[in-house]
Amino acid sequence: MIQINKFFKFLKRNKINYFTGVPDSVLKDINLFLNKKSDKEHFIVASEGSAVSLGIGYHLATNKIPCVYMQNSGLGNAINPLISIAHKKVYSIPLLLLIGWRGAPGINDEPQHNLKGKITPKLLNLLNIKYCVLKKNDDLKKLKKLLAYAKANNCPVACLVKKNTLKSNDLVRIKKKKLNLKREEVIEELLKKINKTTKLIATTGFTSRELNQLRKQNKKNVGTDFYMVGGMGHSSMVSLGASLRSKHDIICLDGDGSFIMHLGSIISIGKIGERNFKHILFNNFSHESVGGQTTNIEKLNIKKLVSAAGYKKYFKVSKKNHLSLILKKFLVSKGPCFLEVQIDSGSIENLSRPKNFLDIKNKFKKSF
Repeated sequence: MIQINKFFKFLKRNKINYFTGVPDSVLKDINLFLNKKSDKEHFIVASEGSAVSLGIGYHLATNKIPCVYMQNSGLGNAINPLISIAHKKVYSIPLLLLIGWRGAPGINDEPQHNLKGKITPKLLNLLNIKYCVLKKNDDLKKLKKLLAYAKANNCPVACLVKKNTLKSNDLVRIKKKKLNLKREEVIEELLKKINKTTKLIATTGFTSRELNQLRKQNKKNVGTDFYMVGGMGHSSMVSLGASLRSKHDIICLDGDGSFIMHLGSIISIGKIGERNFKHILFNNFSHESVGGQTTNIEKLNIKKLVSAAGYKKYFKVSKKNHLSLILKKFLVSKGPCFLEVQIDSGSIENLSRPKNFLDIKNKFKKSF
């Protein structure tokens, strides 16, 4: 284990003073430590590719090396700017990539993480990015050599961090909004109101897990589910693709972090989405499942945004006593339509995870 304070002192000595990225559960204590920094020193962005690009702009303006953090599942989002802009054979931009290594060899994790974890070092090798694995204090010497290499050769380098490597007991905790409406309450009400042919496609994280668990707990067999156990940000386009080949309602259960990650999807939905497409956004203003860091969505006028994109109707609810009526109106509306549900952070205790992915897929396919 490496203490967070010591790690940041090391970075400061090596003139790393700017941080950007997408929150990750493995790097959760890093994110909590960064809460005390201003937007000029640290900024959370919507996708890993955007983080790399923001870091590139920072280097161009300052000639300094930024730290870009991400989960290894987000490395795919970052590949384009890493190859097309930062690579040695293009603009030769030095960056420090701090990567939470989910599914690292020897660590039991979920299938979607195990696959990515296994190939993460291979991906870095293919990208010609030198890396080290951070496990103990002595490994900071390896990172120091990598940073010297990045400066001398003007190229990105990476540091892989396994779970429970970076820790701290002195963190700035995140203040949570209190809205008196829980995600589980919305899902329970939704399961009461949908019909047997409705299909639900739920985003990765707590939304899929709560939907799966509430189905089992309440023995609700009306409708069919598909759980996005990975692929953050892609639930709305998967839903759109399914809706265009179905006469039945397809409801996308989205989260604010997922929604903003690939925000351009709403343009496609507004353009070609049909009356059976319905979009529910669970908005708790945070990346809840990886630590509760902000999504920076609090000032966004979502009604104007989705209306401009072409959605036919917009609904909003933040109080439990309004939920039933608004949900009823939403479900009978012609799509594409949008429901923003502002919810408290927090999830069901001892939350299980969907399993038997092929069975889930086959059951969903048979429902068409």
